[in-house]
Amino acid sequence: MIRELTRREEWVEAFPLMKELRTHLDLDTYLSLLEEMRPRGYRLFALEESGRMLALAGVAVMVNLYNGRHLFIYDLVTKEEERSKGYGAKLLRYLEDFARAQGCRLVELTSGVRRKEAHRFYEEKMGYTRNRVFRKRLSPEGKEEGVK
Repeated sequence: MIRELTRREEWVEAFPLMKELRTHLDLDTYLSLLEEMRPRGYRLFALEESGRMLALAGVAVMVNLYNGRHLFIYDLVTKEEERSKGYGAKLLRYLEDFARAQGCRLVELTSGVRRKEAHRFYEEKMGYTRNRVFRKRLSPEGKEEGVK
């Protein structure tokens, strides 16, 4: 079963699984960020079996000039001991159907450069193509590392 998590109690229940992907988060920060992201369209979906949360995805329908209307997947994680059992693929296919129903023309996601197994899954098993994203972390003082 796949369902959208819309209540705080559900988000708390999902936190241990999200923490497997977003290891830097503590519960309070996670909840605070969800409260801020949800009005901007962020939605959290869970795949469950026998009452256990096995996979989780955080998404938003977005519109921009280069992709048009699309679904962006911010977070996609399968419980570590349940990986390679088809749960991630099932959730991703659900999200693709959800995107179509929302009038999206594509699905986009990013994945950390070190996550080789995830990349293999996206490319070889799910048919996604790789693209490049450039990122720069900003410091509050305006003194970014590596900038001269």
